Amino acid sequence: MTAPEPTPAPPAVQAFELLGEAVQPGTWRQLAWSASYHFGELGGATPVLVSHGAEPGPVLCLTGAVHGDELNGIEIIRRVVHSLDPKGLSGTVIGVPIVNLAGFQRNSRYLPDRRDLNRYFPGSPTGSLASRVAHSFFTQIIERCDRLADLHTGSFHRTNLPQLRADLSNPAVVELSRGFGGIAVLQTQGAKGTLRRAAVDAGIPAVTLEAGEPLRLQPQQVDQGVRGIETLMHKLGMINRQRNWPNPQPVFYESYWVRSDHGGILLTQVDVGDVVREGTVLGTVTDPITNVRHEVLSPYRGRILGMALNQVVMPGFAAFRVGIQTTEEAVQEEAATAADTQPVPAQEARDDTSEIERPPPERAEEMPPRIEGDDAPEEESGEGGPAAPERAGETDDAPAAVAAPPEP
Repeated sequence: MTAPEPTPAPPAVQAFELLGEAVQPGTWRQLAWSASYHFGELGGATPVLVSHGAEPGPVLCLTGAVHGDELNGIEIIRRVVHSLDPKGLSGTVIGVPIVNLAGFQRNSRYLPDRRDLNRYFPGSPTGSLASRVAHSFFTQIIERCDRLADLHTGSFHRTNLPQLRADLSNPAVVELSRGFGGIAVLQTQGAKGTLRRAAVDAGIPAVTLEAGEPLRLQPQQVDQGVRGIETLMHKLGMINRQRNWPNPQPVFYESYWVRSDHGGILLTQVDVGDVVREGTVLGTVTDPITNVRHEVLSPYRGRILGMALNQVVMPGFAAFRVGIQTTEEAVQEEAATAADTQPVPAQEARDDTSEIERPPPERAEEMPPRIEGDDAPEEESGEGGPAAPERAGETDDAPAAVAAPPEP
């Protein structure tokens, strides 16, 4: 009796299916995703770069320019993806350098319907244009990923220290954030509708990587972003590219915006990354008519994570974001003490303490804490940016406001 021939073992790595295409192991492909915000043959498809390794491993997704005016992320993704050798890669890297292609072509943060795409994820197939674009991108690309790094910059004449925004209450996100080497981490759950928040809610560990300012390509910030992502890929076992960091990763569980109490010309006296003490002069605001100058002082001891660039400001303008390097246990203890001593209004009951903008101690009675989005003041949000200017109470399916958003 003849013994049956052994069944050949299947290959260790199968072809990677994405957007109706099959990317073979050890190869690189440029695919195309259509955002469906144009009509007829107008518009264009968004390039999707896929490097599918010859060895098994995780699927890492890198997204840039969800806001069309954020350029540093585009260059970071280009450098990372094109430096990979698929034959020596374990796992798969999906790079989408320009998610919001229509905004990018117009040097605008927004989609053609004047909405902020990063407030509509995971989207809906029957919602507004922004919601449909978000749904298409999320279902066709993001749901194929095991991990996500969404790349952003500051917004509207603001800059950010290279940093991660991460929900540190999620163990899988904590593990992901630790893979980026020495890049600072800021605890935020993420505003509802952001790509990061939607991915985490769908079970995909995700972080936002903030670096620099919009409408500029900044080599130093780009280099640090590339270094952080390559460090992550090395720790995930995807590449053999060890990167050393001179300092341990700082983690900030709290951060506060320091506002100007006066209007005038803001001239900053600190840089992102600077360590400041209580009373440090962060900048000055000078009235161009009367020449009266006021100093903007730090009420906190911490590190400058984000700041406005020199410009004309109005009273109440959020000028400097100070991160407080404290422990999670200390934040939870403080929150528990506060809960025992005073009632918390229903609209302010949230777990993410980093999203509460606190006033300086001497003004606590004048300015009660307010709940904000992912990056404190609405108009200064780096990850989410200012929400598209819509009418109060407007629903997702309602038409966008008549007034166009302010362009940089």
